[in-house]
Amino acid sequence: QVTVVESGGGLVQPGGSLRRACAASGMSVMTNVVAWYRQAPGKEREFLAAIYPGANWKYSDNVEGRFTISRSNTKNEVYLQMNSLKSEDLGIYYCKAIWRGNDFWGPGTQVTVSS
Repeated sequence: QVTVVESGGGLVQPGGSLRRACAASGMSVMTNVVAWYRQAPGKEREFLAAIYPGANWKYSDNVEGRFTISRSNTKNEVYLQMNSLKSEDLGIYYCKAIWRGNDFWGPGTQVTVSS
């Protein structure tokens, strides 16, 4: 059974940084696609970044240059380093793993950006 669980949320001031982690089990982050999404209050869930097998990744225009996705093959985790956070970056952050054509979502954790 595939499961993913996020960690590393919390409160940060504008301009600050946070690092999110997504721990996967039942599948390898090295050979499957893992992505990060965000859902702000009153808005639809939006794509932020994805990391692919090999050394490929993709970012949305909203976060490119500020967020960095990476992974640890030994820990089987994917990370999202978020820098220069803005108030509009607040929301629930979700990790999604794609395995054998199916999506597996984590429960999500809250990130609040406020002074």
